[in-house]
Amino acid sequence: MNSSILLFVIAGYFVLLLFISHFTSRGADSKSFYNGNKQSPWYLVAFGMIGASLSGVTFISIPGWVEAQQFSYFQVVLGYLVGYWFIGAVLMPLYYRLNLTSIYGYLETRFGTNAYKTGAIFFLISRTAGAALRLFLVASVMQFMIFSQLGVPFWVTVAITILLIWIYTFRGGIKTIVWTDSLQTLCMLAAVVIAIVTIGKELNLDVAGIVETVKQSERSKMFFFENWGSPYHFGKQFISGAFIATAMTGLDQDMMQKNLSCRNIGEAQKNMFWFSTILVFVNLLFLSLGVLLYIYSDQMGIDIPTKIVNGEAQLATDLLFPKIAQNYLGPVTAIVFFLGLIAAAYSSADSALTSLTTSFCIDILNMDENDSSLQAKQKRWMTHIGFSILLFIIILIANAGNSDAVIKKVFVWAGYTYGPLLGLYIYGLFTKWASYDKLIPMVCIVSPILTYFLSAWLKGLNFDVGFLLLPINGVITFFGLWVLNLLRPKSAQLQ
Repeated sequence: MNSSILLFVIAGYFVLLLFISHFTSRGADSKSFYNGNKQSPWYLVAFGMIGASLSGVTFISIPGWVEAQQFSYFQVVLGYLVGYWFIGAVLMPLYYRLNLTSIYGYLETRFGTNAYKTGAIFFLISRTAGAALRLFLVASVMQFMIFSQLGVPFWVTVAITILLIWIYTFRGGIKTIVWTDSLQTLCMLAAVVIAIVTIGKELNLDVAGIVETVKQSERSKMFFFENWGSPYHFGKQFISGAFIATAMTGLDQDMMQKNLSCRNIGEAQKNMFWFSTILVFVNLLFLSLGVLLYIYSDQMGIDIPTKIVNGEAQLATDLLFPKIAQNYLGPVTAIVFFLGLIAAAYSSADSALTSLTTSFCIDILNMDENDSSLQAKQKRWMTHIGFSILLFIIILIANAGNSDAVIKKVFVWAGYTYGPLLGLYIYGLFTKWASYDKLIPMVCIVSPILTYFLSAWLKGLNFDVGFLLLPINGVITFFGLWVLNLLRPKSAQLQ
């Protein structure tokens, strides 16, 4: 595919985003940036959240992951449903009742200022790293498909990508993102459907044939009950999925900020129901695409791309989908794939920048969400720019790392950083015990460290905790808070 054509696609897509941004940011104030004036249509929020939840990680990594881990990821997806039910039934009513803009305000109400600031800081660390890893993956593919052919360095590719995102989000914030994420979700889903149909035609399969081929493939094994020590055992993955959804959606300002922009709790819950239901089928689509990609590459003799890491060639399964789409499925599929890729990049990074800016301004700088003065806007803009630069630096560091599937990195990182948030909220919601607010930061720092050593010890016993890192971390945090409660005088152990 000619690089100039793909550059034209980028330009055209960006112009469309600017067009949407222009109309949605007219008359925008601070409340528009932070919560969309609580006027977001629930169906747009639900549809846009699909793209933000999937991001470039699912778009690229999940299909590539199928060769090594089959459909085991679908066990995690089923667990998501439990987590999303908990969010809709327990967390969202709480957030709406307290009329929160930042969800970490609950921690101040329940424990105190130190817990509140700790929760916000852990979110900032979690989302910054997660957004950087997701954006790194997409920037790597853009470099692979376009910019390396033009002799453009990787850091320039990353800088351009982040700059474009910043330009269309800095004014309208969440009010703009609700609309742009819906467009990006549409592009992403169109790309995966067209890729499946095109590969099916190349393999002389109709729709029924595609379904049967995927079903009969050894790569589509979905449930794993045989070995409890394996990270892919059903119990581990299902439980992990429930906690991952709870922590990475329900305790994440990025994802919840969209929900809190709905008109009322009823519409927000309706959004969560439809979003979680559709997400199950969308993930199944991506896994099926992975099977078809490997069947097609086997028949065509296509090698899995490699990446040089520390002087050695390693398989880069994340690049298989881009390689086939660009070189083997025709120009239309290549263009649609690339459009879906761009949409995947922007749908995760734009909302991440907005939520990071929101949390830092409100939770750390203690800014008033209703303050639309020039000074407040300047602080918000500088924060927005600062996180853009931070993402840029982290992506360059990630580029020097290994070539494991990025989705695995995201979930491993989340296990360490979202675990303390999970423990804090579970302790706050399901007990009436108090805790030493001043010592809560210490518990949240020690917990991931203990989780790391515990997982290493269990691995030595041939028990790979896999994605159970997150709930284990949450449990350790919970018991740490309980111990702090026991250290208090008896009269102070209840709220």
